[in-house]
Amino acid sequence: MGKNENKMAMTPGGLKLMIGGLLVMAAGFILLAGGGSDDPQVFNYAMFDFRRLVAAPIVIVAGIVVEVVAIMRRPKKEE
Repeated sequence: MGKNENKMAMTPGGLKLMIGGLLVMAAGFILLAGGGSDDPQVFNYAMFDFRRLVAAPIVIVAGIVVEVVAIMRRPKKEE
């Protein structure tokens, strides 16, 4: 039984980073949505725009990077 027995595995700062990463990923998925067509016989070129092909995947990957940083970050030493 050490003195770290009652400490959380994640610090409050790490939890805030995780929530921020989830929000960034949610924003990426929102950017990815849409572009469909009401009529399946009509091709809609709107689904091949910059927002869906480039911006949304970059935002999603950025959210994943924030999540990895939040998990791997070491808490500051308390003295």
